[in-house]
Amino acid sequence: MSRRLLVTHALPYANGPLHLGHMLGYIQTDIWVRAQRMMGSEVHFVAADDAHGTPIMLAAEKAGLSPEAFIKGIRAGHEADFADFHFSYDNYHTTHSDENRELASLIYARLRDNGYIAKRDIQQLFDPDKQMFLPDRYIKGTCPKCGTPDQYGDNCENCGATYAPTDLINPYSVVSGATPVLRDSEHYFFELSKFESLLRDWFGGKLTKGAPVANPGVVAKLKEWLDGGLKDWDISRDAPYFGFPIPDAPGKFFYVWLDAPVGYLASFLNLCNKTGLKFDAFLSADSEAEMHHFIGKDIINFHGLFWPAMLHGAQMRTPTALHVNGYLTVNGAKMSKSRGTFIQARTYLDAGLHPEFLRYYFATMLSDTPVDVDLDLKAFEERVNSHLVGKWVNIASRTAGFVHKFFDGRLAAQFSAEQNELWRVLISHYEGVPALYESGEFAEAMRRFVLIADLVNGHIATKAPWLMAKNESQREELHQVCSFSLAAFRLLGGLLKPVLPATVEAAEQFLAAPIADFDAATATLHNHSIQAFEPLLSRIDPKRIEAMVEASKESLGAAPEAETNTKKPAKKDSKPMTENTAATATQDAAVIGIDDFAKLDLRVGKVLACEFIDGSDKLLRFELDAGPLGKRQIFSGIRAAYGEPEKLIGRNVVFIANLAPRKMRFGLSEGMILSAGDGGSDLFLLDADQGAKPGATVR
Repeated sequence: MSRRLLVTHALPYANGPLHLGHMLGYIQTDIWVRAQRMMGSEVHFVAADDAHGTPIMLAAEKAGLSPEAFIKGIRAGHEADFADFHFSYDNYHTTHSDENRELASLIYARLRDNGYIAKRDIQQLFDPDKQMFLPDRYIKGTCPKCGTPDQYGDNCENCGATYAPTDLINPYSVVSGATPVLRDSEHYFFELSKFESLLRDWFGGKLTKGAPVANPGVVAKLKEWLDGGLKDWDISRDAPYFGFPIPDAPGKFFYVWLDAPVGYLASFLNLCNKTGLKFDAFLSADSEAEMHHFIGKDIINFHGLFWPAMLHGAQMRTPTALHVNGYLTVNGAKMSKSRGTFIQARTYLDAGLHPEFLRYYFATMLSDTPVDVDLDLKAFEERVNSHLVGKWVNIASRTAGFVHKFFDGRLAAQFSAEQNELWRVLISHYEGVPALYESGEFAEAMRRFVLIADLVNGHIATKAPWLMAKNESQREELHQVCSFSLAAFRLLGGLLKPVLPATVEAAEQFLAAPIADFDAATATLHNHSIQAFEPLLSRIDPKRIEAMVEASKESLGAAPEAETNTKKPAKKDSKPMTENTAATATQDAAVIGIDDFAKLDLRVGKVLACEFIDGSDKLLRFELDAGPLGKRQIFSGIRAAYGEPEKLIGRNVVFIANLAPRKMRFGLSEGMILSAGDGGSDLFLLDADQGAKPGATVR
């Protein structure tokens, strides 16, 4: 009996387009799903847009749309990207759906009736400027565990700790920059602390027939949190909020992290309603089916603690396994808009780069361990050109023409003794590939691909069919060499099919031999007729990568000082600064007296608002709280360095308060914000500790 699998990946948030960092985990999932189908498993691959929460509500408001209209447009873009990257979903849905409302309410009701929901009054942070309770992700402050600043209100990205937003040190509102105040509100809690025994059994494989639920390192981290003590989980939010109302709690809504994972099940329920599949056959507590979640390492606490406990408490099955991936870096560093390495999926496609090239590159880097993956753009170009074009496609392009020219497109009836022995070697390397896909060891599977391809190309180089073709007495050997090579080309196609589905489909058409499963690819194709060969892939033109990077960059030109009103030093040489050159620069600078410095009124300003300006690709508009000086509007030419201005809200900056106001076409600029750097993307705002009060004098 074949395995029955329900497979999901982390749901993309419906507040913007997909980028290549998103695609890493999503591509990993699709490769695993396609491999499982080739192994004969019954697979149902579902996903959805995660469409609820305050960020969606605020983004829609800013765009002048209803939340429903806003998420509809985002979803259309996501689905187009997934289709063009050759994803094989059985269903793609949204968490803002009738099915999700039904299931979230059902799960909540079961948890409530089984005694796992508690109500209690809490003190919650409230934004006095926006007149709203703040969700966790709209409060920032210093982590109470490790002391890292600018961490969100629910968990620390540095140490991974989870906590209540009221635990943050020096919290501030990301929405307005105001210091939040505590107010009482009745909230609903899922009593996670009652599930310690269940989670220990789940981690130990007692609920999964001994199968590991995740990589050992992931399980160790989950146990560390478990050993630290489980806290009950606040699952309610106060209005205004875009989400589902809690059925028995007027004015209260389900926290997005409650209904988001339920969205996996809702998408599957939507599929069941359309196809006649039995939902309970996969989700009942005694189900023999498997449920696999592919997620990033930043959300393992939700999927490894809250989610299995919530399902068990609602009398549903727990997940079979969590497959965890790391983050994506580009050219060895965090993705950057100023460097053009914060690349959207659509930008990659619009540059004319084949979607399956990225799928292959990621596959060469992925294993069961959730380590970060670096997209080295030069290595990407070289690896694709060498492996896929130079090694694999080259096998067919060097041999197929001779089969048609001399043998009417029909392959030989047998291999030579030498080739039979080499074929056994190839098969020995190939046989372990399905198990590698099963365990998530894609990089090792791709290493096998290169190994087999090198053996075949070595055989072709030794036999030199282009020379044999000139000697009529070698026709039979020529026929065998070309036939063996094309059978090996198909074997490699079977190995690559989960990674390169569209390209392998074209290869199947050329060979007139579909590859239904991994075993089918091992056929020797004796006496088989093939079609005329047409090039399957072409090498990456480096200009396309350059175009992609340029299209991803923020404008890097430094604005004229008259327009920017931003303090910055004169342009220096591009060579790296050493200790000696730093000393020289200091000595060459104009010397001023203390009286000259005293003329500058330098103040601390807290950023209340920061946004792009229509009609300028260089400026950001700041609104600062300057304390006793009131509010100040300043236009600053740092857009190239700060492509996400909303992230500056709440920060303290230093500005010149007594600079004469400058009338600009966008409005009046009332000061100059200080920054350090050479201009363009190399600018960094001067910061002041959160303890500094707005309007404080810089001395």
